[in-house]
Amino acid sequence: MAEVLTQEATESTTTLRDRVRLTPWWVKVLVIFAASRVVTTVILLVFAWLQQANYWTGPHPDYFSFAEIWDGTWYHIVATSGYPAILPHDSAGHVAQNTWAFLPVYPFLCGAISFATGLPFSVVGVFVSVGFAAGTALVFYRVLEPKLGASTTLFSVVLFCVAPLSPILQVDYAESMQLFFLTCSLLYLMRRNYWMMLPFVAFMSFTRPTGLAFALALGLHVLTRIVSRRSDPFPLREVIASVSATILSALLGYAWPFLAGVVTGVPDAYTATELSWRAPYVGWGGLVPFQPWIQGAFWWMNHIGVVNPVIGVVLLLIAIVLFAVLLFTRPVKRLGTDLRLWIASWTIYLLAVFFPQSSVFRLFVPIFPILGAVAQPKSLIYRIGIVLLFIAGQIGWVYIAYWSDGYDWTPP
Repeated sequence: MAEVLTQEATESTTTLRDRVRLTPWWVKVLVIFAASRVVTTVILLVFAWLQQANYWTGPHPDYFSFAEIWDGTWYHIVATSGYPAILPHDSAGHVAQNTWAFLPVYPFLCGAISFATGLPFSVVGVFVSVGFAAGTALVFYRVLEPKLGASTTLFSVVLFCVAPLSPILQVDYAESMQLFFLTCSLLYLMRRNYWMMLPFVAFMSFTRPTGLAFALALGLHVLTRIVSRRSDPFPLREVIASVSATILSALLGYAWPFLAGVVTGVPDAYTATELSWRAPYVGWGGLVPFQPWIQGAFWWMNHIGVVNPVIGVVLLLIAIVLFAVLLFTRPVKRLGTDLRLWIASWTIYLLAVFFPQSSVFRLFVPIFPILGAVAQPKSLIYRIGIVLLFIAGQIGWVYIAYWSDGYDWTPP
């Protein structure tokens, strides 16, 4: 009898393994994504219940109201009111915060669906974000699987779905849409289908400011292919396509600032608008490439009471060097040259234009392909531990950045 039970248990286990093995990859990805959304939804619901009255909502808001705070409200304004032809100014004559900082594809799509269905913008925004996030998970699998194999790629998807910033994928923010267009662009870049890549680059460039960083990655890609053309042929048709894509991506990167200048009659309307969010930290001034992080290093050292703020600059330089070294480690190199070029390019772009404050965590989300390196260790203890650590990171990020506790200087 015992032998029969043991045999039946073994057969049952084997059957279950076979079923899992034979399940289509996209079903596995969607199951992982759905399970992760349950976890994140619980986290957000708890914080919504804890939320007190604030600038955007009353106390204990429902999920969809909670999902529309911070930039979600700005996107709602874009959907209903568009962009000002005359820039608003504060009492000192500086350009005030306004909707030109928020690109149009996400709010216009959500606004159109809201108008067609009669559903509130806050509800539509969540479902659009979740839909594009699911699409990103599926395409992410296709990006990594040729490099890492099915098992490691699937765990990379797990890490993407439970990452500390993954709550941003199911609120009224444009990040999940940006990541979808970015991941599609990277997929076609890796396949060297440059013309097919361009529509995704175009949509991406009008969803979040990504075009210039992607142009840098494309330019480095072209240089890499030129250098390695003896071992990896670079035919003329691909030269023309890749160079054209690089130029078009750069032009798309400047398109929104140009349009803002044309509509408002103020050439630097977009830049001035973006700088209005930085003014509370460092005051008013022009955009000098790579200066913001130096300013940030001094600001943060002063803020935490460090006597010699130069220490902040030293720490910044050490962090940059360590990150550069990371890109040449074996796990990251397994991701392939194109993904590494993108990770480097986006980081360089942020170093050039962004002032480091609490939003920096969200703005680093586009380097998420690096999760493919984090996913490579096979240890079960490691994998369970990193998942639990990431979920704890979600709680920490929502507490620090998304949840509002009155006067809040740590926006998401």
